[in-house]
Amino acid sequence: MTRDRLRVVVVDDHTVMRAGVVALLAAEPGIEIVGEAGDGREAVELVARLDPDVALMDLRMPVLDGTSATAAIVAGPARTKVLIVTTYDTDEEIERAVEAGAVGYLLKDTTREQLADAIRSAARGETVLAPRVAERLVARMRRPAPVVLTARELDVLGAVADGLSNVEIGRRLVITEATVKTHLLRVFAKLDVSDRTLAVVRAMELGLLRRA
Repeated sequence: MTRDRLRVVVVDDHTVMRAGVVALLAAEPGIEIVGEAGDGREAVELVARLDPDVALMDLRMPVLDGTSATAAIVAGPARTKVLIVTTYDTDEEIERAVEAGAVGYLLKDTTREQLADAIRSAARGETVLAPRVAERLVARMRRPAPVVLTARELDVLGAVADGLSNVEIGRRLVITEATVKTHLLRVFAKLDVSDRTLAVVRAMELGLLRRA
C-alpha cells in the first residue's frame, strides 16, 4: 500500500534539537513526524513499532549510538531508511555510518528545503550527502594508495641500497640476474621511478627502507 505522506521519526538526545527538526518539517507537505527518540536503543524500538519511511538519526547519543542503532535498524524487518543528521563530519564518522547502512549523511546546518528533499530521496533509497561530506569522500577516494613492496622486493632494494650490482644481488639472494631485474622493474612501477637510485631514495622517503 502506498502512503500519501512519508512517515518520519526524529532521533536526537538533545530535546531542543529534536523540537527544532520537528518544527522545521511541520509545514512540509507530504512529510509527517510520527515519533521521536532520545537515544539509539529507543530509536530501534520506535522503528520496529512504527515502521516509518525514514529515520533522521543523530550519531553521538547515550545508551546506543547512532551508528549502532542504524546497523540494528537496517538488519531488522522494518523497511525504514536511515538518514544521518549530525554536526560531526570526520572521515571515521562518515565511514562508520555508511558501513552501518545509512543511505545519507547530512549536517545540522542543512536548510528546511534541503532536509525535506533529502528525506524524499532517502525514502526512495537514493544516496544523500551534504556537499561537505561528499567533498571529504571524494578527497578520501583520491588519496594515493599506500605503496606495498613484497619481502623479496625489499630484499632486492635493500641490496641496491648497499651498492650491489644485479649479479651481486642475485648471488646474495640466490636468485638469477633476470629475476633481480624483474623485481626491480616491479619496484620501479610501484614507486613511480625510473632508476635504481631514485627507487632507493623514494623508498627511504616512504619509510620502506631504513637509512644506513
